[in-house]
Amino acid sequence: MENKNIKFQLVTDYKPGGDQPNAIKGLINGLKNNVKHQVLMGATGTGKTFTMANVIQEINKPTLVLAHNKTLAMQLYIELKELFPNNKVEYYVSNFDFYQPEAYIPSRDLYIDKDAKRNNDLEMMRLSSMNALMIRKDTIVVASVACIYATQDPKEYGDVFFELQVGQVLSKKELLTFLVQTGYTRDENDLAMGYFSAKGDVIRIAPSWTDKYHIRISMFGDEIEAIEMIDILNNTVIEKLRMFTVYPAAAYVTNFDKMKLVVENIGKELEKRVLWFQEQKKFIEADRLMKRTKYDMETMSEFGICSGIENYSPHLDFRAPGVPPFTLIDYFGDDFLTIIDESHMMIPQLNAMYNTDRSRKETLIEHGFRLPSAIDNRPLKFEEFAGKLKNVIYTSATPGPYELELVNNEVVEQIIRPTGLVDPQIEIRSTINQMNDIVDEINKVIAKNQKVFITTITIRISEDITAYLQSRNLKVAYLHSELKTLERNQVLTDLRKGVYDVIVGVNLLREGLDIPEVSLVCILDADKQGFLRNTRSLIQTIGRAARNSEGRVIFYADSTSQAMKEAIEETDRRRKIQEDYNKANGIIPKTIIKKISDVIADSNIRNKVDELKKLKKKEKEKKKENLIEELRKQMLSAAKEQNYEKAAEIRDLILELQAEG
Repeated sequence: MENKNIKFQLVTDYKPGGDQPNAIKGLINGLKNNVKHQVLMGATGTGKTFTMANVIQEINKPTLVLAHNKTLAMQLYIELKELFPNNKVEYYVSNFDFYQPEAYIPSRDLYIDKDAKRNNDLEMMRLSSMNALMIRKDTIVVASVACIYATQDPKEYGDVFFELQVGQVLSKKELLTFLVQTGYTRDENDLAMGYFSAKGDVIRIAPSWTDKYHIRISMFGDEIEAIEMIDILNNTVIEKLRMFTVYPAAAYVTNFDKMKLVVENIGKELEKRVLWFQEQKKFIEADRLMKRTKYDMETMSEFGICSGIENYSPHLDFRAPGVPPFTLIDYFGDDFLTIIDESHMMIPQLNAMYNTDRSRKETLIEHGFRLPSAIDNRPLKFEEFAGKLKNVIYTSATPGPYELELVNNEVVEQIIRPTGLVDPQIEIRSTINQMNDIVDEINKVIAKNQKVFITTITIRISEDITAYLQSRNLKVAYLHSELKTLERNQVLTDLRKGVYDVIVGVNLLREGLDIPEVSLVCILDADKQGFLRNTRSLIQTIGRAARNSEGRVIFYADSTSQAMKEAIEETDRRRKIQEDYNKANGIIPKTIIKKISDVIADSNIRNKVDELKKLKKKEKEKKKENLIEELRKQMLSAAKEQNYEKAAEIRDLILELQAEG
C-alpha cells in the first residue's frame, strides 16, 4: 500500500500577490482555529484557485472541491493537478455522457427505462478517486453534485482490495475467483477496462481505473513468477513490478457469501410487497414487480451484480429505512477540508437533488417497478450533506444568503486582479428613447473596434431589438437557448472576428462568454424584479465588461431598484480598492489579449454535421459514432491544453449528437 502520510507540495514559480497573501493568511488562521464555515469573496480573475492551493498545502488535509458543472470541475482539476504534480488530484463527476433516468408517467401509462451512455474515461476517474482516498491522505478530489449520490460503504469497498506479489503462492483458480468477486469480467478477445483474460500460465488484467496499461501476471505452477506493466498500444513492458494492488472494477462489489444474504433479504421484501399489492387488488403491479425483481435476484446470485444494482444499495449496505446512503464524502474520513466553488450556484443545486429524485422514485415504487427500499438509493438531503462536512470554505464573487448567514456576513475578500483590470464603470439612463441612445453608444464602441453585449428579460424583446438594430445597418446577432452548440459558438467567434459588433440575449451569464473585446454591456429593464435582475445576477452580468480596460455598463431603467443600488455600490467599492492598489503600485490596467480561434466550429466539423443530417438512419448511426469519437479526442486534447471553452463546446456538441435520433 502507498504511504498515507505524504504532504501536499505546491509546485509553482508564482508567489501570492495583491489580496492573496491576506486572504491565504485569514483562511488558514480560521482553519487552525477550527472555524467550520468561511467565505472567500473573490472577484472574477483574482486567482481564487491559487489562493485555495496555498491553503491546501498549509492545512495538509484531504480536500473535496465542489463545482456546479463538469466544465468548471475539469478546469479546477487540471489547474490543481498542475499545482500539485506530486500528490493525488482526482476528478469525480457523473459517469454518463448521456443519462435518462428510469421513470414512469402514470397519465400516459408510459414507462421510460434508464437510458445511459457510460463514459469509460469518467468511470475510470471516479474509481481512481475512491482508490486514492482509501490509501493516501494527500488527495484532492474535484467533484460535481455526483458526490452526494449513493455509492458503496468505503469499508466494504476497501475489503475487496487484494495485493499480488512476486513469489506469492496461490492457485490460478484462486486468482481468477478474486478477480470475479471484485467485479472483473473474463473476455479472451477484447480486454477493455475492468476485464481480464487467462491463457495458459499468463493472466492479463485491464485495471478499471486506467486505459494506459494492462497488468501481465506470469504463473509458474501455483506461484507468481512475474508481474509486468504492459503498454496497451505497443505491447511493451513499461515496468517490472514486485507488488501490485488490484482495486475493484466497479463502485458496487461484494463477496458471494454476503450476496447470498443480500438476495435473501431482497426476496423477503419482495414477498411482503407483492402480498400488499395483491391485497390492494393491484395484480398488474404485483406481477410486474415479481418478474423484474426475480430476474435481478437471479443475476446477482450468479454474477454478483445486475443492471440497476444501485437500486438495491440499502440491502447491499444493510441500511435501515431512512438511513442516509454512503457517498464519496464518506471516503474522506473524519478530518478533511471542503471547498465549495461558485457557492451561490452550488448550494442551490445541492439543495434541489433530493426532492427531485424522491418524486421520481415514489412513482416507480407505487406502480411496481421498484421495491420500496429503492427510495433509499438516493442523494443526500442537504442537511445530511452539511452534517458530514468538518471545515468548509465557500468561494464566489457573489456569495449566497446561506453561506453569508453562516459567517454573519464576515467574509475574506480578494478583490485585486493580477492583470490590474478594474470593475467597470456603471451609469443609469432613462428608458425614454433608449434605442436611439443604444445605437449612438454602439457606434462609439465600433469606432474603437470594440464590442457590445445587450441583455433583456424576454426572448420577444431580444428578437425585436435585434431586428431593430439590423434595420439600422448594424451587425447584430441574437444569442438564445435554442441555438445549437455549433451555431452558438459560431456567433461568438464571429463577434470576435468582426462579422458582428453586437450580441443580444436574455441570459448572457453562461460559461464561455468572457470576451475581452466587449467594452460595453447594456442591461435593459434593469429595475425589473426577478432572477435575471437580482443583485447577484446584476453583479455577474456587470463582470462581462471587466475583461476590457475601457469596460462600461449602462443600466436602462425608470427607477433605481434595491438590487441595482446594491450592485452599483458593490462594484464601486471594488473598483476603488482596485484603483487605489494600481495607483500605489504603478500598475496600468491592460485589456486581456485572447487568441481568436474557431473553437470547434470550423468548416470541417460543420460539413460533417450537415452531412449526417442527410443520411439514412443505418448509415447515419455509424458515421455519427465516428464523429463523436473524433470530437471526444478533441475535447480531451483541449482540456489538456487548458482551453476550457473549447472543451465545453465540444462536450455540448457530443451530447447533442448523441441525443439526436
